Amino acid sequence: MRHSRRGDVDPFIVMDVMEAARKAEAAGRHIIHMEVGQPGTGAPAAAKEQLIADMADPLGYTVGLGLPELRTRIAQHYDQWYGVDLDPDRVVVTSGASGAFLLAFSALFDNDARVGLGTPCYPSYRQILKAVGLTPVDIPTTLDQRFQPKPSDVADYDLDGLIVASPANPTGTMLDRAGLLALADACQAQGAALISDEIYHGIDYDMKPATALQVTDEVYVVNSFSKYFSMTGWRVGWMIVPEDHVRRVERLAQNMFICAPHAAQRLALHAMDCAPELDANLDIYKANRTLMMAGLQEAGLGKFAPPDGAFYIYVDVSDYTDDALGFAAEILEQAGVAVTPGLDFDAVRGHHWLRFSYARSTADMVEGLSRLKSFMGTRRA
Repeated sequence: MRHSRRGDVDPFIVMDVMEAARKAEAAGRHIIHMEVGQPGTGAPAAAKEQLIADMADPLGYTVGLGLPELRTRIAQHYDQWYGVDLDPDRVVVTSGASGAFLLAFSALFDNDARVGLGTPCYPSYRQILKAVGLTPVDIPTTLDQRFQPKPSDVADYDLDGLIVASPANPTGTMLDRAGLLALADACQAQGAALISDEIYHGIDYDMKPATALQVTDEVYVVNSFSKYFSMTGWRVGWMIVPEDHVRRVERLAQNMFICAPHAAQRLALHAMDCAPELDANLDIYKANRTLMMAGLQEAGLGKFAPPDGAFYIYVDVSDYTDDALGFAAEILEQAGVAVTPGLDFDAVRGHHWLRFSYARSTADMVEGLSRLKSFMGTRRA
């Protein structure tokens, strides 16, 4: 049967690691999960209680841009967190951040447009771009530049668009306000679109993240309820778009998705007023980050940039292997710890890197580090 080249995308390797870990657990093994960026906590308890009451009413379609009260609450969020006065009409509620990227790429670019990605980066950017007929352009970054693209890259790579992430996956590094402004100015000079992935905002440690909306309105800002709000399975996110793009995105959203799931939107609305519980989750990530940075150093896995945010550490393992995929499989098999090979994030250099997630419980992190130290001890012996 005939097929489209749009389906010729690479696998999301972390999902394959999750499946291997699931099979090991089904066989009776206890696996410590450091592979997936999924909070160990669920949606806020108070928000779930309010949703139960909402379920007494039929939850049909919402308008394509999302529940008006949720869009208004998201706009308030930008004032509270960043001092940005945002028109709620510019807010688009989406089916997860993934739905936002599909809408953004469809609204901004024609076929074969060149969209830059500072590698290592979230792998689905590249695959979604391929699937909608666009050209992902890998921009190698370095540890010295904290794995973020440079303003000069926009012209040097002749880009039609640039995706930046701060805090970034897999590295956890951030761009400050000046860095975002420099990239925004470079995009404007080149006539390139800027997309700012901010889904890890709220999970930060030594400095607060800046939003691209503090430096420009000529940007698509993507965020999600999956990380700080701990709602991964509910599949709801949001996007801020320039005023003159709202109707364009609305038409796409109506036809592609009709709307984001109504129940998830209601839960998201309630979750935005659960800061005490959500900030308690952040305390867990902070403790885990401290444990992980020290524990990985002790295990001989100390080549990494300390993460500014998110819940990942991206480690150079070139002292031990040229095959991160095989190394990750070895760690799962021998140590019972699931980790993600860097090939997910950087197809060229990722064979020397592993990503460790510390999103789960502190007890799991303690146990996982103990296993990793034992494993690495035998590896170095």
